[in-house]
Amino acid sequence: MSHLTQRVLAAEPSVWLVAVLGIAVVFVGLIAIVGIVWLMNKICDFVASKAKREPAPTVPQAPEAKPAAAIPNRQEILAAVCAAVAEENGTDISAIRVISFKKL
Repeated sequence: MSHLTQRVLAAEPSVWLVAVLGIAVVFVGLIAIVGIVWLMNKICDFVASKAKREPAPTVPQAPEAKPAAAIPNRQEILAAVCAAVAEENGTDISAIRVISFKKL
């Protein structure tokens, strides 16, 4: 063997050292993840408790809804809607039967 090959082989770490270092790195990473999650939990709790302490702004009451007035040109609107539906479906307007037409 050459002198360089002997130095490279002598510099290799033992199998146990590699295994222990690998396991240690994994556990250090897991502990770091647990710490980050714990810290985020504390931050979220702090923000939630701060928001809870502050009084919520009062929302003014909405006025009572008045009953809907009759639609003045109901037949014209119904004809326009039926024409649009017939055009979209590719059918004749006489093939459309309106059961109910309510204002939302």
